[in-house]
Amino acid sequence: MVERLTILKRKAEESITDEMEAAQACKRRIEHLKSYDTLPPAAKVQWKKTRLDRMLVEYFLRAGYYNTAIKLAEHTHIQDLTNIELFLVSKDVEESLAKRDTSKCLLWCYDNKSKLRKMKSTLEFNLRQQEFIEYVRNNCRMEAVRHARKYFTGLDESQLSSLRQVMGLLAFSVDTQIAPYRELLDPRRWDSLVQQFRHENFKLYQLNNHSMFTVALQAGLSALKTPQCYRDDGTSKNPDCPVCSKHLNNLACHLPFAHCSQSRLICSITGEPLNEHNPPMMLPNGHVYGYNSLLAMAAEHDGRVVCPRTKEIFNWEDAEKVFVM
Repeated sequence: MVERLTILKRKAEESITDEMEAAQACKRRIEHLKSYDTLPPAAKVQWKKTRLDRMLVEYFLRAGYYNTAIKLAEHTHIQDLTNIELFLVSKDVEESLAKRDTSKCLLWCYDNKSKLRKMKSTLEFNLRQQEFIEYVRNNCRMEAVRHARKYFTGLDESQLSSLRQVMGLLAFSVDTQIAPYRELLDPRRWDSLVQQFRHENFKLYQLNNHSMFTVALQAGLSALKTPQCYRDDGTSKNPDCPVCSKHLNNLACHLPFAHCSQSRLICSITGEPLNEHNPPMMLPNGHVYGYNSLLAMAAEHDGRVVCPRTKEIFNWEDAEKVFVM
């Protein structure tokens, strides 16, 4: 009884310590967010730079670049605003699974047993299944049977269906080509366990499956994306548009176009808006540019204008005003 009470006391103290650390982390981050409203304009630029650094640290951690993430956090002094410790624990578990070792992941499941049960997680069951498969792969079939008797009890109907297939491995050789037993013996199942652990870990700590950097980048690209960025001839691309750049153009390929309830016409020469102060003018070849840019060009070339796209030369008087309905 005394031993149980001692263990209970230790777990309670650990739980209180964890909650206090989590509360302090929340407090620091809330204070950081609130500080933006009271900063002078010059300091807000640095605050936004810090926000970008936080996004990059999280992105590097999710991508597995742990050393890069740690160095960036240390260089910018934002360790208290990141989840590095959480991802380092995840790193150890993922590396052990990559080495076909389930011990660390099972320990993680044990430490978070109650939360995983509420989430209806199947990670521990899948780990035990994989241990059974490895026994069969190593021709330790009696060990596999004892393993099944020890861990595969009290399962629900969906787990029983999966277990029946796994137990069927006892009747086949490890080089069988019969489905689904061939898939069960596929070493790539370990990669699936890594992915499932990562998903369960994010879900446990209420983290999104996608990093904030990815979400912000996609939202920004989508807000700027227009059909002009993907013209086959490439003549309508704007050098100042991020979506028109080579690498970001490929990234934005499958994103939706920007929703524009009101269109704005822009002169492709100067980037100025086309309006009553800079009306659109059409050259004889059908290309449209702003009045101001063509007038400036004509003043430099004795009343002649050169179409930037086709390099054709026209007289300034040949340009006609365009009316947009």
